[in-house]
Amino acid sequence: MKSPEQLAEKLTRQWENADTREQRLLIPETWPIELPIGRPSAARLKNNLDSVRQHLEQWRKVTNGQVIWEKIHYRDTDEAIEVPMLWRLSKPSEWIDATSRQTIKAEFHKLGRMVSAVAPEFHALLVRQRHLTSAKDETDVIKACELVLLLEQNCAAGIPLRALSLAGIDSKFFERHRRLIVKLLDLRFEGLISEIGLEAFLGALNENDHWLLVADLDGTILPFKLMRIRDGELKTTPLTAHNILIVENERCLHQLPSMENTVAILGAGLNLSWMTASWLSEKRLAYWGDIDTWGLTMLASARKHQPSITALLMNEEIYQQYRADKAVIEPEKAGRKPQEGLSTQEAQLYEYLLTDEKGRLEQEFLSPALVSKETLGWAVLQVPFS
Repeated sequence: MKSPEQLAEKLTRQWENADTREQRLLIPETWPIELPIGRPSAARLKNNLDSVRQHLEQWRKVTNGQVIWEKIHYRDTDEAIEVPMLWRLSKPSEWIDATSRQTIKAEFHKLGRMVSAVAPEFHALLVRQRHLTSAKDETDVIKACELVLLLEQNCAAGIPLRALSLAGIDSKFFERHRRLIVKLLDLRFEGLISEIGLEAFLGALNENDHWLLVADLDGTILPFKLMRIRDGELKTTPLTAHNILIVENERCLHQLPSMENTVAILGAGLNLSWMTASWLSEKRLAYWGDIDTWGLTMLASARKHQPSITALLMNEEIYQQYRADKAVIEPEKAGRKPQEGLSTQEAQLYEYLLTDEKGRLEQEFLSPALVSKETLGWAVLQVPFS
């Protein structure tokens, strides 16, 4: 025997369920729905008649939907008693009213206005993924749906997203509604946007690219001794040098010697996704970073992208050589275990650094003489036979 309040709670929980919400709002055949109320037991009627009377009175006051009553004969009553057995709701608005929740009612009406104004292909997304629109003005959601229907692959033709003038949007529309736009585009293009990125799909200039410092250590390979290049461009534009030296911090530039047929890429830090570039697999690669857990983690990431890469100046012998005077405390460790991609010796060094009272030797503290010796040794050995 359930009260209107108890069934209202059940209906509220059903609203929170994405599958139920989609079915009831978008599939007319779902209706009507019927919720069993349950009849009073004979024992309750006999021992607690007041609660039964209160129950019947509560259901007589319900005007939303249709309460189905049925006459029930009990042994201890002279006449059959009419009791509520089912609550039948015939349309979504009756469901929402039955929850008695103003927040749900407001959300329902907002969804209704949005769904009625956008293309049917977006209806399920708006209904199911409420988090995408709950904090947004409905006019912006409608405009985002209109915009997405106008977007095609490579339509930006190299300009920034903020410069795209479509559907009456302002310059910051993509920034404010990026997540929603990506989800909507994924519906049109079968998830391609989440796979390759919004800028890549639209052919837009990626203003969030990481700028890397590229140094020509040979002096004859690039048009300038030093250049700033976006990481996105490095993915698609090969450098002609045979040797590529990747350095964690660009402040170490002054320690690098001149090296034949060698270009250094400095300042990538944790941003190493550009190393998936296919042209890098044709080069001879080296990586030099701090001797700490973060530096070794970055080395592991670099090696996952390019397994043949050589680590320079990142071993326990160098750490111990400088530990007393130059090593410092690493404020925060990269993780409790070394990442996959490290050699056995590198993984052992990682474990040691986790327990060492210092645990960090920064690149800048290595002597230029040592850096020159190690990097020149690598570059000379890597030069192919002519």
